[in-house]
Amino acid sequence: MLSKLFKALSRSRSTIADAFKALVGERVTPDLLEDLEEQLLGADLGYETTESILDVVERHSKSDFIEKVRDHLVSLLPVAFNPSPFQMPTILLVVGVNGTGKTTTCAKLAHVYKKLGQNVTMIAADTYRAAAVEQLKVWGNRVGCHLVCNDKTAEPTAVLFDGLESAKANKSNIVIVDTAGRLHTYANLMGELGKMYRVVENRFPEFEIKSLIIMDASLGQNSVIQAKEFGNHVQLDGAILAKLDGTARGGIVFPLFRELNIPVEFIGVGEDLGDLESFDPEEYVDGLLGLNQDEG
Repeated sequence: MLSKLFKALSRSRSTIADAFKALVGERVTPDLLEDLEEQLLGADLGYETTESILDVVERHSKSDFIEKVRDHLVSLLPVAFNPSPFQMPTILLVVGVNGTGKTTTCAKLAHVYKKLGQNVTMIAADTYRAAAVEQLKVWGNRVGCHLVCNDKTAEPTAVLFDGLESAKANKSNIVIVDTAGRLHTYANLMGELGKMYRVVENRFPEFEIKSLIIMDASLGQNSVIQAKEFGNHVQLDGAILAKLDGTARGGIVFPLFRELNIPVEFIGVGEDLGDLESFDPEEYVDGLLGLNQDEG
């Protein structure tokens, strides 16, 4: 049976796997390598990763180079992420640009950690989009977790402060903060995000803080540019890849880790609460190359 991740990578796989299949049984020529390079760059694996793959293919062209490429790609990725209960109270500050699905992803994260036995609080700190608060209320009821919102203020930092006080009183192990979507080019909004981060550091030292950026896989290399700018305002500890099933640019995980050292921790593979899978480099690479799954 095909995994959800394998299915989500179908469009990326049709580009990458087909490019490699064209080389099987053929004498590897410069023209074939050029075609392969074009396909890999089109899937947003990034220039450095693409060049390293071409080197592997050239060195092992007379053998089964697909397995060599697989091992090489796995070696370029972060280790598998296995969500587990936090050792001390932790805040997950969820950030990203507009339209990446942050609010829904916050609910999915709450579902993941609730299943691990954590006492979860969600804070609705997206005060710019009225629907976001109502949406999070619905998700909060479905997940069955504590939710904090404040209809009396449009100041995200104030909502965050009240939410953390409530989370402390609720003895929450984990606090998931849904922040407003913001374009990375808007200096004032990006500065506001930095302010929220500092409030946690200075006023709530009993909490660890971990920032996760939600990335739209369909944006390809633009996602790396966005992450770089967000990283100038908050420390990014991990990424969640969304909308993978709608794009052929599934290789974005490579430049994200190689250039910015940001590991992908989760991948969204659908719209339901349970459609958030922890990142496994071997399963991800197999999904890109079309290996180790029966598609029948």
